[in-house]
Amino acid sequence: MLIERSDSLLLVVDVQTALMPVVERGDQAITEIGWLAAVAERLEVPVWVTEQYPQGLGATEPRLKCALPQSTRWFTKSHFNACRERDIAQAFEAAAPRQVVIAGAEAHICVLQTALGLLERGVELFWLVEGCVSRRSDEARLAGERARQAGAWQVSADMVAYEWLERCDDATFREVHRELLRPRASRPLRLAP
Repeated sequence: MLIERSDSLLLVVDVQTALMPVVERGDQAITEIGWLAAVAERLEVPVWVTEQYPQGLGATEPRLKCALPQSTRWFTKSHFNACRERDIAQAFEAAAPRQVVIAGAEAHICVLQTALGLLERGVELFWLVEGCVSRRSDEARLAGERARQAGAWQVSADMVAYEWLERCDDATFREVHRELLRPRASRPLRLAP
């Protein structure tokens, strides 16, 4: 089962300012999600972002926010499972993505519950391992395992990017591939348009 860029979207769940300082591997998650969002933008894959109770948890982490495409679709939520929010559920019905790549915080709460909600809707779900984080890494690992047992596929940012790219004989591949070959620590959060 390959991830098709024409049938998928990237869903970023609650990567917010009050959460990220206490999340293990938060910096890596921000880098990987931001980089994959830039690839998504280049390949015209929709990017959606949720924020859980932003009055208390803050807005999306600024380093990630600046890496997101202008076309990012934003949602505020109070349910842990984003699929239970009326506007998000309606957006999913209207867009009807067959596949969703999911990432965010906290993996064992909002990301997992949203993932299970999407699986229940029949979506093919791809769990971005390095982008699904929690305060404790054991919680993130357990959440990923539970999502896998429920039918999600565990993937890396590189796996997603190469599947979206699909072929190696065009300029888009060459541009994105150069970025894929950079060491993770030096990856920029934006690709040149």
